[in-house]
Amino acid sequence: MQFPSRLFRRTSSLSLMAAMGLLAVAVQPQASLASGGCDGLNLFSGVERNQQLTCRLDFGGTPNGTDRYRFRLDKKKMKYAVSEFTIDYSDHFNGSFDTKNVEIIVNGKNVKVQEVIWEEENHFLKVIPVEPIAAGTAVEIHFSNVRNPRNNGMYYFNCRVQTPGDVPLLRDLGTWIVEIS
Repeated sequence: MQFPSRLFRRTSSLSLMAAMGLLAVAVQPQASLASGGCDGLNLFSGVERNQQLTCRLDFGGTPNGTDRYRFRLDKKKMKYAVSEFTIDYSDHFNGSFDTKNVEIIVNGKNVKVQEVIWEEENHFLKVIPVEPIAAGTAVEIHFSNVRNPRNNGMYYFNCRVQTPGDVPLLRDLGTWIVEIS
């Protein structure tokens, strides 16, 4: 018995579409795990490439989830000694920070934190180390137990530092771009 070629083509097409659908469903959870975060390609962020700082979200940046933000400052960005980090963020960021779970890591070693101040109404955090951090060192600021915003989006965290001395002058180091999705 001979099968009509039209029926065979239709059956082949349906089989191919079913296989592609199963493959898409099988791959989709992997893609969603890697969807939120920081270090993606940000072509249209509005932040110049040389002003973009690197960061990482340890638990994927899911909306309304708990996460750990690792904000990095390359030693090339650390041109000045730092007595205080001021991090202001987007006013539409409606997540929350646990000020008791903030760490500063300098060249791979923990540095004692004197105080963390969260001004929720003014959309900024101040992280103050016990001792000033020397210029030319690699720094990471870890915020643990962060509650991500409820909504998907890109959130900008601007880093400014205060140098030790008489005049409290904030110097801009750059922007971390956090994607929640």
